[in-house]
Amino acid sequence: MAQKRAKVDAVIVGLGWSGSLMANELTQAGLNVVAIERGAWRDTSSDFPTTIDTDELRFATRRSLMQPPAIETLTFRNTVEQTALPLRDWNTYQFGIGVGGAGTHWNGMTWRFLPTDFITKSHTIERYGANKLLDGLTVQDWGVTYGDLEAYYDKFERLAGTSGRAGNIQGKIQPGGNPFEGPRSRDYPLPPLERTQVAMMFDKATRDLGLHPFAVPAGNTSGAYVNPLGVHMAPCTYCGYCEFFGCGNWSKSSPQACIMPALMQRKNFSVIPQAEVLRVNLADDKKTATGVTFVDEDNNEWEQPADIVVIAAYQMDNVRLMLLSGIGQPYDHARGEGVVGRNYAYQTIAGASIFFEGQRLNPFIGAGALAQAVDDFNGDNFDHSNHDFIGGGVALVHSTNGRPIGLANGVPPGTPRWGSAWKKAYKESYQNYNSIYCMGNSYPHRDVFLDLDPTYKDRFGRPLLRVTFDWNENDKRSAKFMADRSEEIGHAMGAKTVVRSEPTAKPFSPMDNLSSHTTGGAVMGDDPKTSALNRYLQSWDVHNTFVVGASAFANNGGYNPTGTVAALTLWAAEAIRTQYLKSPGPLVRT
Repeated sequence: MAQKRAKVDAVIVGLGWSGSLMANELTQAGLNVVAIERGAWRDTSSDFPTTIDTDELRFATRRSLMQPPAIETLTFRNTVEQTALPLRDWNTYQFGIGVGGAGTHWNGMTWRFLPTDFITKSHTIERYGANKLLDGLTVQDWGVTYGDLEAYYDKFERLAGTSGRAGNIQGKIQPGGNPFEGPRSRDYPLPPLERTQVAMMFDKATRDLGLHPFAVPAGNTSGAYVNPLGVHMAPCTYCGYCEFFGCGNWSKSSPQACIMPALMQRKNFSVIPQAEVLRVNLADDKKTATGVTFVDEDNNEWEQPADIVVIAAYQMDNVRLMLLSGIGQPYDHARGEGVVGRNYAYQTIAGASIFFEGQRLNPFIGAGALAQAVDDFNGDNFDHSNHDFIGGGVALVHSTNGRPIGLANGVPPGTPRWGSAWKKAYKESYQNYNSIYCMGNSYPHRDVFLDLDPTYKDRFGRPLLRVTFDWNENDKRSAKFMADRSEEIGHAMGAKTVVRSEPTAKPFSPMDNLSSHTTGGAVMGDDPKTSALNRYLQSWDVHNTFVVGASAFANNGGYNPTGTVAALTLWAAEAIRTQYLKSPGPLVRT
């Protein structure tokens, strides 16, 4: 029988970006908050000191900061005709674990989604007609607009110490920024990072092509900074150890660096690390949650009663916990009905490898989000009238790292896989290789979904999450378009060899490390028949349960999701503070 803890105002499942931002807002409002985190406590000074060995094998290859599949995994299949099998190694799916979650090991690209990303269905129909949406796409609007979220994007950028240059301040286009972005109230808190040689080559080539290059907004501090919580951050040293690593220099935006130093000082907040939440507990009428049940590191079962439950784990864990807890109607693929597990999306990836001659690109000078990009082909930033797809993607070159193991495959076609010829080629390409990387929009399809696996279970006897995913026709067409653009940019940069990358030309495999950006499955919207959450990320069915994270995205934009995850979390937190606490109940009436 579960032991019972003292009741709190709110319990938060997961303490990554979403959980820490929500905890910060609710404790500032005076609520007593407990966060339950599956992994261990992690702190900048003790876990990522500057004296730690930045061991590529440990962190990047063996992924020391990520959740081991032995703790939790999922099953995967491309279609419903196949039998899903468990994944025994992470690649595409990079689950964070420990305080800070995936925010500990991310690169730091801090994008705002385009205004049209939030209204894809209505915008597409209005501009092109309903026939523009290919058969099977289940595109829908989010229930919120860019205008609703602008202030919360701004708030996160200041908490995170984001470096960048605005392209649109209050409707006025700014030189050097992204002219396609939605209007913002003010510039970033810090200027852009210093540009590398390959970024300058990309900048010139794309301008010559008539495009509009800009520095990618970065969660890597370009200078000393003190955020609104009084937390001090140091300038980035361009060490090249962001992705898969924790930052001991207080230079990479993360919950540890930006939120936890202030949050942990509050007496109305506590965290229970190394504890697994098994389910959200519901009242007899199934309309309210009474708290959660979890197992601690000694395998003792506990009940944590709470007035408000916030599910803030990794996107897939959010969906699974809803399914395991009976919150919302599970998606039934055969009937096309239900909402939990529906509208899962990935990221449509394309690009080109580019090899130069006689350059010294110095890839070891890097930062996680040190990149130059063009947004001319993203979302609906270009006229799709003569194209047979919607969406597109951002195209960029980045200088994230010079890790020798990871770059060992960056050699021209025809190079032997080993021996003296490979060594000679790698010695040359290490200084002369980069890539045009395109992150594309991903739109949901009726044949793509998440559900509980009928066969495989975890160590507690609960069904694993099952992923059914493959590229849809819109993905394939947009990826081909972006690969074409990547080749053009590569040649314009003067590359000696340009090798096209079009992963959508074959069935998707979760072992291909294309992107870790998975979204949807518990999406927000205005219609409870097509969304699991209302516009405030509140469950339609269980009004004191809020589900925050990329699981709420109705579709994926052509960017990294973190900035939008944060903005939505702050938007939901404001609704809890100013509306729900005054009158607990559904915030949107149906």
